[in-house]
Amino acid sequence: MQRLLLKSKIHRAMVTDAIVDYEGSIEIPKDMMEAVDLWPGEKVLIGSATSGNRLETYVLEGPAGSKRILMNGGAALKIKAGERITIMSFTWSDTQVEPKKIVMDEENNVIRRGTGQAKS
Repeated sequence: MQRLLLKSKIHRAMVTDAIVDYEGSIEIPKDMMEAVDLWPGEKVLIGSATSGNRLETYVLEGPAGSKRILMNGGAALKIKAGERITIMSFTWSDTQVEPKKIVMDEENNVIRRGTGQAKS
């Protein structure tokens, strides 16, 4: 039996900008994407700890080291600059998957890396 499991998670990232006049998507710095194994064009679920809004979109690769998380298009109406978000991707598998996770501070610096269950 195939199950849908968490593959990648960027937890508590800060949205640095929200641009409505754009095709759509979320821009994530290349180094953050690599840390959690996200690809350009990959579908992600985004949940805002600030507003409670959730949405699905796809990933655009931003410049490595920029620390910018940009919400674009209609998504920018749901999740705005200054919101703390969690970015997640999932995979189908018939075996357990160890998700790659990073936890961010308010300036989008990685404060913790890990796999498996997040510590509370």
